[in-house]
Amino acid sequence: MALINDNFIKIPSTYLFSEIAKRVAQHKENHPEAKIIRMGIGDVSLPLPDASVDAMIKAAEEQRHAETFRGYGPEQGYAFLREAIVLNDYKSKGINIEIDEVFVSDGAKSDTGNIGDIFSVNNRVAITDPSYPVYVDTNAMGGRAGEPDKLNVWSNLVYLPCDTGNNFVPQLPTEKVDMIYLCYPNNPTGTTLTKEELKVWVDYAKENKAVILFDAAYEAFITEENVPHSIYEIDGAQEVAIEFRSFSKTAGFTGTRCGYTVVPKVLMGYSEKGEKVALNKLWNRRHSTKFNGTSYVVQRAAEATYSTEGKKQVKALIGFYTENARIIREGLVKAGYTIYGGVNAPYIWAKAPEGLGSWEYFDYLLKEKNIVTTPGAGFGLSGEGFVRFSAFGSRQDAIEAMQRLEK
Repeated sequence: MALINDNFIKIPSTYLFSEIAKRVAQHKENHPEAKIIRMGIGDVSLPLPDASVDAMIKAAEEQRHAETFRGYGPEQGYAFLREAIVLNDYKSKGINIEIDEVFVSDGAKSDTGNIGDIFSVNNRVAITDPSYPVYVDTNAMGGRAGEPDKLNVWSNLVYLPCDTGNNFVPQLPTEKVDMIYLCYPNNPTGTTLTKEELKVWVDYAKENKAVILFDAAYEAFITEENVPHSIYEIDGAQEVAIEFRSFSKTAGFTGTRCGYTVVPKVLMGYSEKGEKVALNKLWNRRHSTKFNGTSYVVQRAAEATYSTEGKKQVKALIGFYTENARIIREGLVKAGYTIYGGVNAPYIWAKAPEGLGSWEYFDYLLKEKNIVTTPGAGFGLSGEGFVRFSAFGSRQDAIEAMQRLEK
């Protein structure tokens, strides 16, 4: 008899974005004439930078010839890309990261989920609420979350509410935790932490021998000076933090798939006997065993984003979505909404009208305005009463959606 991992059947069978897709499909079936504006799932709408496409074409052509053909590559990523990452994303900002601390993958979603493999099932995990569902679900799959109640609050997770009461700045846990998920700029709220606010968490992690899992997938959207692009801008963070980055939102690689994770060599975990163990070595072992490397063609495309032309093109992409965020933010304010985010992130977190829950307001916007958002309740209890607007759509859609809401 083949037994299953029972943790999987504890998790709600419907993934947030699957439920959204189901409701949108039903509405479309009922109203085939409706022009639906999709501002829900955070997929990008603009094509890849020309520099990346040109690099992919060149790399694909190399695969045609025996002398330039590449088969298996290094699981951690080719040196040309890892060196470009180190130079452009870290050393240019005065951060000393080494090439063997960078692990290229097929995206931040995979890595934020897979990182749990190197941690004990007995670790206590803290998660900001609301948060990206992958953090909760993968810890539930791994057996660290405990049991869910009727509201899908897990017994072994420590929730860190982020709401209007604390201006979306999570407070330190009142009980000791071992793993802490932080995503800034935040998905879904679009809010940020200052360097001073993030230092509080680094100090906590050092004092409690905890590890911060820092998702920096949206760092390219930061516009304000005192908002850190990397947790490693904070002194001592390399001793307590793993950082996840992605090319998906910065360069449109949502379908092309490429990201990377930084695991500093000074970062330690502990065995059951209390012995220090380098997490870099553990992640390298896991990465080499369960992953065979991102394709050569895709890594060349990612490398091209750091070229002179690539940087200009990526900046233009970010600028386009940032302008969309401004249009949505100002349009929502004009329409009378209370909103957060949208300044350093491509997401705007909007409060639903008094008395309406997230899913109720999602349904209203879908059925009455033909606008698709993301219900805040899908990100956790503290998301109830909010919806998320994404700035990754077209310019015309952003403008038209705001015009519909004004009416």
